[in-house]
Amino acid sequence: MAVQKSKKSRSKRGMRRSHNKLSVNKILLTDKKSGKKYLYHNMTSDGFYKGKKIINK
Repeated sequence: MAVQKSKKSRSKRGMRRSHNKLSVNKILLTDKKSGKKYLYHNMTSDGFYKGKKIINK
């Protein structure tokens, strides 16, 4: 079993854990043409991105 040589400081422990946070505030935008909700910088389920048709389904 691995045993640490010396105790990790509070600062180093905090730096290690800084990426473990949960993102609660996901910004949902509404598409102007279809009125559906989508994530920022993502296309809608219909295939629209920034109001333009990208993928034909």
